[in-house]
Amino acid sequence: MKRDPLNGHVFCFRGRRGDLLKVIWHDGQAASLYVRRLEKGRFLWPSPADGVVAITPAQMGYLLSGIDWRNPVETWRPTAIG
Repeated sequence: MKRDPLNGHVFCFRGRRGDLLKVIWHDGQAASLYVRRLEKGRFLWPSPADGVVAITPAQMGYLLSGIDWRNPVETWRPTAIG
């Protein structure tokens, strides 16, 4: 991937079925692994350019939640009672 894992980059890997996501990062002292599996649905994976994808922290939050980060749509909004 030609990226330095000790430089603060976050590496994400999706399982074959698309319902498993593994995130690896190094915080300067140790490497950490975060694993997330969706009970329903699939993680929407961006199309890589040269094997690398750059997304914003907000897009990463959507990705980890299983939300379509390319076009997030508010599906429900709380309303005031009374």
